[in-house]
Amino acid sequence: MRRLFQTTFWLVLTLGVLVLFLNAQPPVKVSAQQPTGSIPTVTGTPSGAYITVTYPEQINVRAGPNSYRYPAIGVLLPGETAPALGRSPGGDWIQIIYPGVPGNVGWIYAPLVSMGPPGAFLDIVEPPPTPTPLTTPTIDPTLAAEFIPQFTSTRLPTFTAPAPLVLPTYEAASTSRSIGIPMGLVITVLSLIGAFGALISFLRGR
Repeated sequence: MRRLFQTTFWLVLTLGVLVLFLNAQPPVKVSAQQPTGSIPTVTGTPSGAYITVTYPEQINVRAGPNSYRYPAIGVLLPGETAPALGRSPGGDWIQIIYPGVPGNVGWIYAPLVSMGPPGAFLDIVEPPPTPTPLTTPTIDPTLAAEFIPQFTSTRLPTFTAPAPLVLPTYEAASTSRSIGIPMGLVITVLSLIGAFGALISFLRGR
């Protein structure tokens, strides 16, 4: 009985595995869906007149055609292009389209860029009014006086000239000798006369 049960169990298990194997389907290869239609691309060449930055460093985009009267509102990188709208009366500055600023326009210095396409012509555009500062800075004289150093004038010492230096002068000794009787001879003669006088006195006394 036990042997019959084991035989039946293994038979049922084998049939189950066989049924599962027959019902299994091979995997279906699904390919990725390819997009249809054209993909838009961004081109850097604007239509009409345009400028290209030829300067090796970034250049400033200003609010007007002057480096001192108008502030910088942006920059352009080397090789970057922008549509050109016009030029200043002197031709030194070019007005371009620069989105994101008031009026979406700016000015760049012409010697730093090249114009395109060949033969492009730009109309003269009057520069915008010069911006004025909102407030005029003033200096408080009282506050400024606190930072000015105070110098006390001192009298310089007076200089007294020394007395003139007197150099002693020496006269050269006279080398000339007076011609006369030597003093030794005079003494000798006087001594002889004295001795002779004394001898006479001695003889007369006797």
